[in-house]
Amino acid sequence: MKFICFALSVLFLTGLASTVKAQDYYASQRNNWLAKAENAKPRLNETIKRPTVLVNLIADKASFQGWKAVIATPVDTLYQRSFRKQNGIVVDFGEHVTGYVSFKLATSAGTADAPLRFKLTFGEVPSELATPFDPYSGGLSRAWLQDEVVDVMDVPATVTIARRLAFRYVKIELLGSSQNFDFKMVDISCKAVTSATEKPVELAAATPQQFKDIDRVGLNTLRECMQTVYEDGPKRDRRLWIGDLYLESLANNYSFKSYELTKRCLYLLAGLSGENGYLIGTVFENPEPHPQAGQYLMDYALLYNVALKEYLSATKDEQTANDLWPVAKRQLDIINSYVQANGLMNYEKANKEWWLFFDWKDGLDKQAALQGLAIYTLKQTYELAKALNKETELKEVPSLIKKMSAAGLKNLFNKQTGMFESGTSKQISYASQIWMVIAGVTSKQESQKALLTIRETKNALYPGAPYLYHYYVQALIDAGMNTQAKETVSNYWGGMIQKGADTFWEVYDPNNEFLSPYNFFPVNSYCHAWSCTPVYFIRKYPEIFQTALLNR
Repeated sequence: MKFICFALSVLFLTGLASTVKAQDYYASQRNNWLAKAENAKPRLNETIKRPTVLVNLIADKASFQGWKAVIATPVDTLYQRSFRKQNGIVVDFGEHVTGYVSFKLATSAGTADAPLRFKLTFGEVPSELATPFDPYSGGLSRAWLQDEVVDVMDVPATVTIARRLAFRYVKIELLGSSQNFDFKMVDISCKAVTSATEKPVELAAATPQQFKDIDRVGLNTLRECMQTVYEDGPKRDRRLWIGDLYLESLANNYSFKSYELTKRCLYLLAGLSGENGYLIGTVFENPEPHPQAGQYLMDYALLYNVALKEYLSATKDEQTANDLWPVAKRQLDIINSYVQANGLMNYEKANKEWWLFFDWKDGLDKQAALQGLAIYTLKQTYELAKALNKETELKEVPSLIKKMSAAGLKNLFNKQTGMFESGTSKQISYASQIWMVIAGVTSKQESQKALLTIRETKNALYPGAPYLYHYYVQALIDAGMNTQAKETVSNYWGGMIQKGADTFWEVYDPNNEFLSPYNFFPVNSYCHAWSCTPVYFIRKYPEIFQTALLNR
């Protein structure tokens, strides 16, 4: 993912660190956890991929972000002709690939008496190649954009770009060469890498074609993000985030079943947690494993517990779950630190001291969502404790769940409208309804009313990215609204496919194709982990998604 480090989070880190300076909460366990993470590191599988055709980029208002790729000629055209006569060509690999690009050059005429200089631009979608990168106005590093200037000193030559790239299309431009020398590009390939190995089982024959397509694109998305950790995006940010880990591991449980990868990520996050014992939202592998300083995300820290519980359910690996139980138990202290006497989370204090994410949505008030997630985490962690015969360590949790649920209904639920309201402005948002429904605060009938009413509420804040849409679909299923869940996956993820997606995107708003949290849409990730979860829904709930009829 992509997140910008907030100064407040850094202050929080500094403040917490000062209170526990005397000792590291997990001092005796960290090295062991990191060693186990390293032992679970998967081998990357390599496949050589080559482009299939040359394409022309055509401006088209009807296409995603205003551009489409139109087939021009077979790729052999590139190899057979002088490159100088076809400068600026775009090759199409026919699919999204993540890996290391090489190209070969051969002499056609004359002597190479000067270097060749190329510019290669890599794009996941056509608009990336058609939109000038400079002057750059984005909020993230310009270096994330995938354009490379390559100097070739001698011909013939095989050139390999050191940077791992994620793309479907490559634009190749010749910036400099000798006038007395001619050459051909005789091959271009990519050594694609992923740690995914198992072939997922086929869907039921009766599965509607649209859901077969959505599942296929979801699997492509997940496969590309499965490297030596669950990456949030192979183009950007290329690191492990707890929120992406949770969603990727759900999809993995029902597809590739690479459980060692999940275990590695859980151990890495534990081993790289803060000295206070609280988890840091994102970590890096290289040059050696380390956390991103100051990235304390409360909602992500709490979701770690749910991810660990789901890992245990899928694998029955009690050894790992017992090993990491102290981490899960410690995260509940976050809730205990902010829950007030009236049963409500102290949202204002939490929002000052932590980064609360929940969704890419400007203006979203997260009070109700935080209350719901806290309750859900308590429930899921208690289920984890029961599975490990440790529920006596959480004796106070059942009563806390009841107290916080009652507080949510009393203070945040509008009985007249049947919806939850958040903050002093009593904001109406999908996020509020989603998390209170998932938490089980409302009855099934109340949940259905809240989720139906929000759809008809003008100016309600709707989800801003696939991340929250995942939880929306889960809330609909939890409320028994199978028809609406199926329609949401069909319309939202199916909408991306209709607009040309061969992997699902980080940000997708059907009403604004150019939406970017970073103020520059080409830097968005167009293969993003948190978008892969239709794989989970389609495969876990075949009675909803693998049948021709909608289930009511």
